[in-house]
Amino acid sequence: MSVVRSGLQVFFDDGYVSDFKGKRVGVVTNHSGYYPGRGHLIDLLIESGVNVEAIFTPEHGLRGLIPAGESYSDESYRGIPVYSLYGPRRKPPVDIIRELNTVIYSIQDVGVRFYTYISTLFYTIEAAGEAGVKVIVLDNPNPLTGSIIEGPILEPTLRSFIGIWSIPIRYGLTAGELARLFNDEANLKAEVEVIRLNGWRRRMWFDETGLPWVKPSPAIVDLNSALMYPGIGLFEGTNVNEGRGTSKPFRVIGAPWLNNVKLIDEASSLGLRDVELMPIEYKPMGTGVKYNGEECRGVELIVRNRESLRPVKLALTLIHLISRIHPGEFKFLEHNGAYHFDYLVGNRGVRERLMNGNLDEALSIVDDGVSEYVRGIGGYLLYD
Repeated sequence: MSVVRSGLQVFFDDGYVSDFKGKRVGVVTNHSGYYPGRGHLIDLLIESGVNVEAIFTPEHGLRGLIPAGESYSDESYRGIPVYSLYGPRRKPPVDIIRELNTVIYSIQDVGVRFYTYISTLFYTIEAAGEAGVKVIVLDNPNPLTGSIIEGPILEPTLRSFIGIWSIPIRYGLTAGELARLFNDEANLKAEVEVIRLNGWRRRMWFDETGLPWVKPSPAIVDLNSALMYPGIGLFEGTNVNEGRGTSKPFRVIGAPWLNNVKLIDEASSLGLRDVELMPIEYKPMGTGVKYNGEECRGVELIVRNRESLRPVKLALTLIHLISRIHPGEFKFLEHNGAYHFDYLVGNRGVRERLMNGNLDEALSIVDDGVSEYVRGIGGYLLYD
């Protein structure tokens, strides 16, 4: 039996759904909007007599199977229009929202700023505010706890769909708490109600909730991948493979030119205690993955202490070492005159300091503003 009941479970178990019988409702969800053992949110709403008029889906689509970064078209489900929010359209159309009585949001997130589901949450609240329609967030646990925060704080000039608001990379809030923050700090003017989790505590990791793990997206295959994602996801802005195209995404890194033995030697001299680096050779396979079909030498990252591990600082340390070992091979990826890494990490100074070999200065940026952020979010917290 689960220790925690999700907001979706509470919504049906505790009778909230009865208030919406006969109402015109829009649903922002994907495959993760699921009541274990009973079925998907959309089907359960229809069975309960709710008129589901529109479905809106984030990156990876309704079934969560579309590869990262790949746009997709509108479709239908049980005759209901399904509007893609990952392509030319990122925000629910206000004219469609205006025809509804309520919008219900239910998506399992991973607690990382550059994971795009929270940008979909932001735009949902913004559209609802403009349309004068209430948003109900069926809350889910933050898989990485609500007690561990890791920066950097996003610079406003780097706002994008992978950095929708000035929060840390690992922001330590549930979707419901984040919705309250967005609505207030961005002045989105929506009426937001959160159906709270039952039994969740801030220090809980997802595997302590008793809830079944549903892959939030294709590459977040388990909690360990989610745990490493805030840091190893930054390698997406480099020419080092971040484990996509393998069975251990975000738990291995590598490249055909990488001297993994030297990397491990250099890392051991820094006394990294919370993670162990193991040499590995692998061949990433898949459309759009770095070094598709090529033999890569790399390291597997084995977590020894998840409570004290800080994946962002770990990743910056590894980038520093790799760039020092391979100054001619390692690169930050540039596109249209901009560095993708800057948008992921949320601060231009981090890359600049790493390029100049100043690891300590880069690491200090990670902590800048975090204590102020922690003080500032107190009014949005729903759980102890």
